Amino acid sequence: MPLPQQRSKYESPARFEPLEQLDYFRREGLAPDGPAPAGVILCYQRSLVRRIMIEEAITPSLCVLGRLYPLPSTGGRVAVAGDFGIGAPAAGMLIELLIAMGVRRFITIGTAGSLSSQLGIGDLTVCRAAYRDEGVSHHYLDDPNPLVEPDPMLSDAFAAALGVAAVPGPTWTTDAPFRETEAEIQHYQQLGVLTVEMEAAALFAICRYRGVAIAGGFVISDLLNEPIWNPQFRAEATAEGLWRLFVAARAAAL
Repeated sequence: MPLPQQRSKYESPARFEPLEQLDYFRREGLAPDGPAPAGVILCYQRSLVRRIMIEEAITPSLCVLGRLYPLPSTGGRVAVAGDFGIGAPAAGMLIELLIAMGVRRFITIGTAGSLSSQLGIGDLTVCRAAYRDEGVSHHYLDDPNPLVEPDPMLSDAFAAALGVAAVPGPTWTTDAPFRETEAEIQHYQQLGVLTVEMEAAALFAICRYRGVAIAGGFVISDLLNEPIWNPQFRAEATAEGLWRLFVAARAAAL
């Protein structure tokens, strides 16, 4: 079954736009008003957000879905978005609202499963493309290409901030983590895909549709390239990898 089921949707306007949703939540006191940060880092792990709050001594503000954490170290020009959930639909709604606020640069950072024997727990990747195996991107892009790419200039800046230790390559984005099958894993391994996660393709598609820049990177938190799944979400190497992603994203987002 193709997505979307109604192909004519690409020529049809939406019934309501993100700015209308944002205005409603501002009237309800659930979204910030005033100047938007120039860049936003999307963080999915609460442990990382807590560490950032301690290091930066941040006062957060409500942001419809989750919270915004303006970074004092950047003079508020960069903020962290956190506590909004996981997966393409949640992240997609949030980034649409942030774009409506006026944000024009995004970096999404989080954990991913490794499909590659060259990536172990705590290793870092810079995402250069995402295979669209989720639903959101297909409602934005009338494009049969299974891949969607992030902004090349922002991705280059993010990669430079991370250094040579970060491996560049594609990811596989899926909505169904408990249906990552053996056949699919082998298929994407043959294509040279490094990781699997739940948001990148959707966010890259939305940012391409809206004409804003995005980059993305991951730390390896679990291994799917072995006969038995090996999860290490709470490992020290995973936590330190998340922090390295944040530090590099903060620099690149400026």
